[in-house]
Amino acid sequence: MAAHVIPHFHNDSGVETIEIGVKEFMCVGAKPPFDHPHIYIDMGEDSEKVCSYCSTLYRFNPRLHGPETLPPGHLYVEPVAA
Repeated sequence: MAAHVIPHFHNDSGVETIEIGVKEFMCVGAKPPFDHPHIYIDMGEDSEKVCSYCSTLYRFNPRLHGPETLPPGHLYVEPVAA
């Protein structure tokens, strides 16, 4: 069974639009504890989708790869418990 990692993105900075290099992802809103329910978004054939919780516009940018974002720094990485 192949592992398929779905990247999670946050919008702590409150920008209107985040460009991403994937079409399937999770939006968490702001970082915890101010996050909203983590929702899966699939752009399908579209090149943009708006998160129904936080209204962030995510735009697909084919020049970006995996966790890259414009503006940079919007990948959310879950903290690992020690």
